[in-house]
Amino acid sequence: MTGLTRTVAAFVTETTYADLPDDVVQIAKRCMVDGLGVMLAGSREPCALIARRHAASFGGKAEARTLGAGSVGLPAPLAALANGIAGHALDWDDTALSLEPDRTVLIHPTMQPLCAALAVGDLLGVSGRDMLTAFVLGFEAQVKIAETMGADHFIYGRGFHTTGTIGVFGATVTASRLMGLSTEQTVHAIAIAATMSSGLGENHGTMAKPLNMGHAVESGVSAARLASMGFDGPATALEGERGFFATFGGGHDPSRMRGRLGDPWAIISPGTSVKPYPSGVVGHPGMDAMKALVSEHEVRPEEIARIVVRTGPSVIRPGPLRIAHAHTALEGKFCVAFQMAAIALRRKAGLAEFSDEFVASPVCQDMQGRVEVSIAQHIADLGKDRVVFEIDVLTTDGRTLTAKSEEHYRGGPRNPLTWDELCDKFRDCADPVLAPDRQTGILDMLSRLEEVREVRDLVTLAC
Repeated sequence: MTGLTRTVAAFVTETTYADLPDDVVQIAKRCMVDGLGVMLAGSREPCALIARRHAASFGGKAEARTLGAGSVGLPAPLAALANGIAGHALDWDDTALSLEPDRTVLIHPTMQPLCAALAVGDLLGVSGRDMLTAFVLGFEAQVKIAETMGADHFIYGRGFHTTGTIGVFGATVTASRLMGLSTEQTVHAIAIAATMSSGLGENHGTMAKPLNMGHAVESGVSAARLASMGFDGPATALEGERGFFATFGGGHDPSRMRGRLGDPWAIISPGTSVKPYPSGVVGHPGMDAMKALVSEHEVRPEEIARIVVRTGPSVIRPGPLRIAHAHTALEGKFCVAFQMAAIALRRKAGLAEFSDEFVASPVCQDMQGRVEVSIAQHIADLGKDRVVFEIDVLTTDGRTLTAKSEEHYRGGPRNPLTWDELCDKFRDCADPVLAPDRQTGILDMLSRLEEVREVRDLVTLAC
């Protein structure tokens, strides 16, 4: 029986654009609109500025460009590193959530194949159709690997951050496809990527978390390039006795991959969640529920005595929102108390709220102190694939107001943002960086990407 590493490689090299269903292509374009937008917004963040300065310090040939603020030409792997860090800097990029009860967040699935495609596309001048095909294949490979991986690998198990550890395969597959690697070379690229895999969940709330993304993309482009030059690795890198699945996850379930590559396409099922808020996605249903509660009852901040939140372990420790009280914007992205406080104070939680100034403000610190968050056993019993919030707001005049999160959360596969909402988010992200005509040009080009002759034209608009 063909091993899983070779199975993935063969699927990547044998699948053509004509094999992609129209709904897969259309959702891929949506992912790229969202991904490019948050990358542009993130290019202004301190970690992105440092990443560009670090990458430029090495010198080297200007093969590909960074997007957004302070655009520079760099060697392709370093451009991928810088763009990957910018793309995850705000934690506003999309998330694939599991449909299985033994895990919650599978991976942030768009940025790795997108950054790899932009870097290699800028280097080689590939077409939009080829970029779409390579992007979908990278997305597919990494999500299927995440589903196949032993559940112990994830952040609530051994503590790995799959966006880095598994995301490296998405970048590798995309880069390998665009570089025209053979099946054998792609096997080697996957093996090289497996030994480059890294990313710790402990990084949440610091600049090291977006580094997980940037390192994955840099490693993926490097792995593909090494393989293209003849560098090799084991053909059993994923499934071997001392391979990726066994070493990083304590095992795997081959049935979650065999016969399932492209059936269903991961971009359709489990799909991906486009974030309405720039923070960990598992907190979004709670923020929406809190917003509905304070809006419906017209609750003013000074009327709130306590906010009691009950949720499950897929959300707070051991889940990703593990910071009890936030003092910085990065901490706020993984802190339920801050997210409730922001909605209570401003009835929104956008970039202005996820700022160091607002998080550290006395009024926000005080409101966070009124929030109590705990795990409810009846919610935990639903399984790790369920994200549920129950919220009680106790007012100073003795009322108890309650809310529960919606099953199909806003931005998720079953309740997606409309195209107009997606474009609005893109423009909000791009406004500080790009002129309106360039924004319109990018949206137009992405909407008809299969017709675009050279991806370099897209990159030029985003620089």
